[in-house]
Amino acid sequence: MRITEALLIATPEPLTEARFLQCLDDGSRSEISLAALIEALNLEYKSSQRAFKIFNVANGYQLVTLSEYETYVKRLYTKSSRLRLSQAALETLAIITYRQPISRIDIEAIRGVSSDSPLRTLLERRLIEIRGRDDGPGRALLYRTTTDFLQYFGLNTLQDLPKLREAQELIQDEDENLV
Repeated sequence: MRITEALLIATPEPLTEARFLQCLDDGSRSEISLAALIEALNLEYKSSQRAFKIFNVANGYQLVTLSEYETYVKRLYTKSSRLRLSQAALETLAIITYRQPISRIDIEAIRGVSSDSPLRTLLERRLIEIRGRDDGPGRALLYRTTTDFLQYFGLNTLQDLPKLREAQELIQDEDENLV
């Protein structure tokens, strides 16, 4: 269990089962799965009232602080170090998230304006990646979200996203509450 804990502390990205097994090439592989080890560690953390837990995110596991300590943890970071996205970048990211893989032309058809700058920003921040080319004329580049996207938004898989209809209902409810 301590090896698992050390790996979770040392890795900046989620620890996957495959990466975990690669790290245990010294013959110390146990018959217990990573999921079982994570469950045991989380029980230990909870019983000893630790300020963190292991969270399943981006098809792996990551050590995270409990939400009740969010205020204190936020104070560690300056405003400039937080990931901030413009409205255009958020719109573009939402379109890619729900329609991936998708071309720039299709994104612009939905948004009605150029998406060059938001795409560049999202690529630089590794929230999206180029994932092949369209089969149509011009063979446009296709964009999709990355594991960094899943990690940033605290998702394990894209299936954890609200369905598009659910998201639209939430937005409509918010708009009605503002009136």
